[in-house]
Formats: sequence, C-alpha cells, structure tokens
Amino acid sequence: MRVLELLESFEDEVLDPEEETFALFSAPIPSANLGFIDPRAAELDITLPPNRDFTIHQSPTLLASSRAGGTTGAVLWKITPLFAAFLSSPDCPFLPPAPTGAASSSSDTAVLELGCGISALTGLACGPRVGRYVLTDQPYVARLVQRNLDANERARAPAPARRGAKGRASASSLQPAPAPTGHDVFFEPLDWELDEVTPALTRSDEVRSFDLVVACDCIYNDALVEPLVQTSVDACLLRRRDEGATSGEPCALYCCAAAAVARGVSRRG
Repeated sequence: MRVLELLESFEDEVLDPEEETFALFSAPIPSANLGFIDPRAAELDITLPPNRDFTIHQSPTLLASSRAGGTTGAVLWKITPLFAAFLSSPDCPFLPPAPTGAASSSSDTAVLELGCGISALTGLACGPRVGRYVLTDQPYVARLVQRNLDANERARAPAPARRGAKGRASASSLQPAPAPTGHDVFFEPLDWELDEVTPALTRSDEVRSFDLVVACDCIYNDALVEPLVQTSVDACLLRRRDEGATSGEPCALYCCAAAAVARGVSRRG
C-alpha cells in the first residue's frame, strides 16, 4: 500500500510523548501473568469476528520444560487472537479484500510471519485473503503448528440464511458453510540466529519474495532483538532482489506489541 494511505489509517498523532507514556504506564495492568490465555489447557476454542471458530492445540508440558532456546511459543498468548482479528479484518490496510464469491480470483499476496508459535491462528485467519502465508519459528513448534493447520482445515463460518416459502430460514441454511480454502498456509523452520532468509521460504519457483512481513509479540529476550531486526530486514530485501515480482510495491513490515487494544475477540466456553 502507499505511504499516505498507511498514514491515514493511523490514529491521532502523539503530540506529547511524555504525557502519552505517563498515561500508558498509569493504566492498571489487566493480568498478573505473562499474557497466556490458559497455560494449563491442552486445547483452546477461539472465536474471531465475525463468528469464525478455531480449535487451537497447545502444550503446557513443553511450556514448563527446560528446553534450551526457550518455550514461550508452546502456548497461545492473548495478543495473538487480537492480532489475527485485526490482520484479517476487512478494514486492515495491509491485505487485499477477501474474495466475495466463487468467481472471485484469489490474491497473490505473499505473507511471512516471524515467531508464529504453535497456534497458526493468524495464518488460518488470513489464509482466504492471501495467496501464500508462511508461518516461521524454531523447529520445536512445527508439530503443533501442523496439527492446528490440519484441525482447522475445515474451519467454518456462518452462512447467510436462505428464506423458505413461508419466509422462514430453511433447515439447510442453518448449517455453517465452509470457509474459503485453496490458499497456501504452511510452516517453515526459521531460527533468527542460525538460519539464512532465502527465497526458498516461499516453496515456490514463481514467488521469490514477500509483500508483507509480520511479527506479533514474539520476543522476550533482549539478546534476540538484533537477530529479529536483521531477519526482518533480510526478509524485506528479498523483494528488492526479486526481478519477477508482479507488484511494484516494496515489502511492508508490521510488528505488533502486546499493548494492542482488542475488540470483539473471545475465547469460547
């Protein structure tokens, strides 16, 4: 998207940074934990607007383990459904509109997510709006990511009610309709400290770069700040080297921190 369009989507400009900082840090902390939804549950039911239900499998055992390299990606964090809801919303400026019918052509937008954790939730939510969504993280989350992709392959959304002869909704219209499918959402291991960012992440000979690189609240170790920044830069630079890119737009980078404010996202049950 163009820079001016992006700037217009922002809220009011912060005029006094000190006052803004004071207001943020004066607000009560909503929870005493690190931000997990439920670190003891092996399975979570998550609802994203408008009424899209997902079942997310996670690993409390892995979270509590002493695995070298960290375990924070083993469970779902509160910020992830909020981020997924924003990125997949019709008003999100970073992605093209969702297809509206069977005849609609799918987008060829390619998205790379850094530090996705086990849930695959953002990829599942955004899949119908993009041509390719690549989830990346350390290899230890791969099994649960794939399990969540498989478990939600038939994620369903409410179908519009069809009226019968007497004006009442027919029984068949009350059944949920399948969400759009046929878009590539998959996992690739990517360690910011050990791995190199290459076009091979796309798993495609035609698509050699990304339109959007996203990361959501995925860093808690100061030592990883520099590797994350460098990985983000390297991922965005793939577009500059991609002579076959059909889009004239440069790669965009969007990072979301836990301070994001959410509306309309809930845990079922």
